[in-house]
Amino acid sequence: MPNKGTAKRRAPKGVLGRLIRTLFGFYPVLLPVTVACILFNAVVSSVPSIFMQNVIAAVEQSWQSGDWSAVSGRILGLVALLAVFYVLSLAAGVVYTQLMAVITQGSLEKMREKMFNGMQDLPIRYFDTHNRGDIMSYYTNDIDTLRQMISQSFPQLLISAVTVITVFGIMLYYSIWLAAVVVLGVVCMVLVVRRIGGGSAKYFVRQQQALGRTEGYIEEMMNGQKVVKVFCHEQEAKRAFDAINDALFSDAEKANRYANMLMPILNNIGNVLYVVVALAGGILLLSGAPNLSISGLAFSISIVVPFLNMTKQFSGNVSQVSNQINSIVMGLAGTQRIFALIDEHPEADEGYVTLVNAKEGADGTLEECAARTNVWAWKHPHGDGTTTYTRLTGDVRLFDVDFAYEEGKTVLHDVTLYAKPGQKVAFVGSTGAGKTTITNLINRFYDIADGKIRYDGININKIKKDDLVKIIAGKDKGKQGEVLQVLAKQDKVIVEGVNTVTKHIKPSQADPEGGIVTREAPIHVSNVAFYDSKAKAPVKLGYKIVEKDGKKTKVRVNKKTGAEVDKKKKK
Repeated sequence: MPNKGTAKRRAPKGVLGRLIRTLFGFYPVLLPVTVACILFNAVVSSVPSIFMQNVIAAVEQSWQSGDWSAVSGRILGLVALLAVFYVLSLAAGVVYTQLMAVITQGSLEKMREKMFNGMQDLPIRYFDTHNRGDIMSYYTNDIDTLRQMISQSFPQLLISAVTVITVFGIMLYYSIWLAAVVVLGVVCMVLVVRRIGGGSAKYFVRQQQALGRTEGYIEEMMNGQKVVKVFCHEQEAKRAFDAINDALFSDAEKANRYANMLMPILNNIGNVLYVVVALAGGILLLSGAPNLSISGLAFSISIVVPFLNMTKQFSGNVSQVSNQINSIVMGLAGTQRIFALIDEHPEADEGYVTLVNAKEGADGTLEECAARTNVWAWKHPHGDGTTTYTRLTGDVRLFDVDFAYEEGKTVLHDVTLYAKPGQKVAFVGSTGAGKTTITNLINRFYDIADGKIRYDGININKIKKDDLVKIIAGKDKGKQGEVLQVLAKQDKVIVEGVNTVTKHIKPSQADPEGGIVTREAPIHVSNVAFYDSKAKAPVKLGYKIVEKDGKKTKVRVNKKTGAEVDKKKKK
């Protein structure tokens, strides 16, 4: 089955922004509170360097003066203030983790609801052109990658990004020279991330798409295992699965290979950067070079030591940001597929002819009736304001019908046929000849390219699809499954759960010669009721074998009483 889903190699632009807007739409109060807690937690995790600088400066001052008691109170005050910040940061961390659990699971629930509700309005063409396993992967794999991105990647990325920005600002405050050295190291990191991370992101997107194809194929093969066995298709199925599985392996192996290379390289660049900053700081201290900074402080050990700590913190968070990019790209690939399903256009219905209860006047004319009369008619409003009623009989006609599932690949050409009420029609042909296609067109699962299909003389494009389903499926949606009466010659037959028109109007349901249901009719006898005009009630029919004149004969019986039901003789 061809899958005409999205096949782009990377998540398109705008998906991240749309996802964020969607999350804020789901939780307009909780999400801002959560973001505020994350920001506070990230900022507090960056300020210890400031406290360290102040403590070292105080120690340096007391060491030079020899008066330790003069700075002990200041140091204790700084430590106490830092402890308060850490407690607040811990509280903010607890709050945002709990809120993120609520937001994550609630958002996934709402996403699944939007997908499922949207699927109910999709045309049958969508399900014919997409593997069911691939559709299921929207609710499993894609939702799972979205869960991981919302619950883990987003908070970690925000914390790391805010920490990097805060630490870089503190660096500029203390020494622009040393900050410039750190920037050079970050440039090397960015180049590595761009080189390695770009390949990783591309293959993560491919992996997500290949996973959907694999699940779709497995579901299709498992569902059709009997067909595979009957037609000895096992080896072909294995070869096709091996090809799909190899493609998934290749994409997953390359994605994870690039991703696993990234963190060790970035960590080692961070270690080298730490050493370079230490050397640069030592050289500047020994040479007595003037310090260029926002604070205006001179170079001292109280600046160089905290700077080393900030360098480690800075490079570590840059590595975290780079590591989360892969998870976010994979999550965005799943999110893009989810949005693609949500954005699928629902089935359009421009029909205006409806099926109504009607009553017949003395002059034979029909008029709409609110009561259930067991007489059905097509209510056809016209442009001039008039309305006509056409009795439902079950006359189906195709005139010069052309149809193609894909443009340029014609399946049916110039097909003309008819099925009168009570007439038996069989479509016989090899697989792919178009038998099911014709029944799909009569159901209006697809619209024809040219020609006309008429039901009781009315173009089916003018009939509302819900009402067309009522007569073809034999069920009245508005009556919670109550069945419609179908007229077939002189007998009235009630049909429950009939699937197609060809089954719906078979003459074997009321053939005077063959009985209401013949052996070859696909409708089970328990689903058919004979309408007894005397009792004015449907009678469930069954069959039993009786011996008459020395011959065994199958006769119709009332399933409730076991009494025989006489056949009407042909006049």
